[in-house]
Amino acid sequence: MIIAQRKSVFLHSPELEKFSYPEQSPFKTNRAALTRNTVFSMGLLSGDGRSEQPPVSATRLELEQFHKPCYLDAIVAAEKGHLTHQAFAMGLGTPDCPVFRGMYEYVCLASGASITGARLILSGKADIAFNPSGGYHHAFPDRAAGFCYINDIVLAALTLTKAGRRVAFVDLDVHHSDGVQAAFYDRSDVMTISMHEDGRNLFPGTGFEDETGNGPGKGYCVNVPLPVGTYDAAYKLAFDEAVMPLLKAYNPDVIMLELGMDTLAGDPLAHLHLTNNVYADIVSDVMALNRPILATGGGGYNVDNTVRAWSLIWSVLCGEQTEDLSIGMGGVMLQSTEWAGGLRDRVLLTDAGRRGMIEHEIRQTIGKLHSSVFPIHGL
Repeated sequence: MIIAQRKSVFLHSPELEKFSYPEQSPFKTNRAALTRNTVFSMGLLSGDGRSEQPPVSATRLELEQFHKPCYLDAIVAAEKGHLTHQAFAMGLGTPDCPVFRGMYEYVCLASGASITGARLILSGKADIAFNPSGGYHHAFPDRAAGFCYINDIVLAALTLTKAGRRVAFVDLDVHHSDGVQAAFYDRSDVMTISMHEDGRNLFPGTGFEDETGNGPGKGYCVNVPLPVGTYDAAYKLAFDEAVMPLLKAYNPDVIMLELGMDTLAGDPLAHLHLTNNVYADIVSDVMALNRPILATGGGGYNVDNTVRAWSLIWSVLCGEQTEDLSIGMGGVMLQSTEWAGGLRDRVLLTDAGRRGMIEHEIRQTIGKLHSSVFPIHGL
């Protein structure tokens, strides 16, 4: 499938490559640089409406649009060696959110990249922007969690809503988008949709079908919890029957996507069974809605699989035909026998009995959403 060409901007800079979480942390910031190098080698960062742009760091004032000053002060102090009991209670210095050198500069730059993408869309300089260093959806106003310190998704969405844009945020990370959901739970100018592994099995333990918003936000928060072992066809079923109708009915001005790749089979921190093929298909479907798209990274703890998936997704966002993206394209050397057939994953088989159980659970979830949320939107 060939998508009509639009202006696509890849947000990255060598400055982001100076920072990393501690070696023992499963969260690897170098995934963004590896993705950038892959798509650059494939010739996907220039020509035909494609470009690369460095992000602008978020200012303290921008961070305070969502985060509390005392929390930001605690991040700065912790980096300088002053980790207080109050800071620890805010989630800093934990195994998930360790203190590391340059952390404040990094979170300002990574979150600033998503804000930069929002501004490029508002100015008309980009139709599509991708920040692989973004997607920190677990951060709260005064609390870090799940490798997330600053919630770039919320900050970028606020940038768009302050300019009068209605935003649909679709989170495809394996973990529930709890921080973003909480930020917009009583608002209707941002619809939050999260497809994630069932919270009964995985952090953060939230994101059930009955979490649908409050007050004016009732019906504008949507959760699609997924059973262990969810495979491509079942995932696409949930997207097609629960997510896409709501996107069309809501008719947003801008669509934001969180593209965490911890859903992929073999991820060490989760239990779904997807390949990157389903993401290429979903992103193509979203692009067909002809709305500006601000996409971010997210989780993904098998680095090779994550980089390959993000590279594939960027090729789709660029409007490339993805069925035959191969190792020979642009002379790229992907340096892995797993990638010899191109960016797309091999098709994975799932036990037929388990497939039936998974599809049954997903259809039950779809039915609940059809009963509770769909009528609010005239569906």
